[in-house]
Amino acid sequence: MIAVQNLTFTYPGAKSPAIRDISFEIAQGEIFGFLGPSGAGKSTTQKILIGLLKGYQGRITVMGRELSTWGQDYYEHIGVSFELPNHYLKLTGLENLKHFAALYSRPTDDPARVLDMVGLGDAADVPVAQYSKGMKNRLNVARSLLHRPEILFLDEPTSGLDPVNARIIKDIVQQKRAEGTTVFVTTHNMTVADELCDRVAFIVDGEIKLIDAPRTLKLQYGQRSVLVEYFNGTGKINCREFPLDKLGQNAEFLALLNDNDSRIETIHTQETTLENIFIQVTGRELV
Repeated sequence: MIAVQNLTFTYPGAKSPAIRDISFEIAQGEIFGFLGPSGAGKSTTQKILIGLLKGYQGRITVMGRELSTWGQDYYEHIGVSFELPNHYLKLTGLENLKHFAALYSRPTDDPARVLDMVGLGDAADVPVAQYSKGMKNRLNVARSLLHRPEILFLDEPTSGLDPVNARIIKDIVQQKRAEGTTVFVTTHNMTVADELCDRVAFIVDGEIKLIDAPRTLKLQYGQRSVLVEYFNGTGKINCREFPLDKLGQNAEFLALLNDNDSRIETIHTQETTLENIFIQVTGRELV
């Protein structure tokens, strides 16, 4: 659905490129995460892909067509949810969606139904000026879904949301993937990326350092060991670590499991996190 080759972009007056020589591909029905700290080049890349920034170097094809050859019809096929809300504040949530639905030539979903999807059905007739930040962010997502786009661009889709509403948005994203929609997510939230994305790209200082599936990365960079926490009558929790390989044949591990004087509290494989991998690979933190 999206193929990017040797993409470079420099803002007017800047001394160095915001992104330099980046390449990646995104398949249909894939959730692709673009991960990095503020200023890494995530938003610049997204702005290029959605047509807001021109004058790039390299080649981009979207749905088999060179990006520069698309006209206004491009926006019939893509949906965009920006990190910062941008709505008509004097209009209600429903009026906002009805207005934007009228801009498309293709059929759209019922705006009231889309509001229900993102948990804003009860606030449909409330002026957006009275919405909280989280409600405005959910309205952003709703607007991006209206015309059933083939590609969704989501910038920090769970920003400002409580766990319940973040779960609603993540469920919608996964549902859209199941329907064949391609999703491009930019975020610095590694937990969201780990839960949602089929593959992730680490970007720092305008360069992609690594691309792979979250599970593959955690297996590659994690420790193949098991940590056991247990009580043995001393009143303190004891910890022991065992190699994961041939664990079922490890005599000391089996002895601990069968020790009547010890009570097992927890057993955990020593998986790493995407954030730890990011720091290890890039030498940078996600701030």
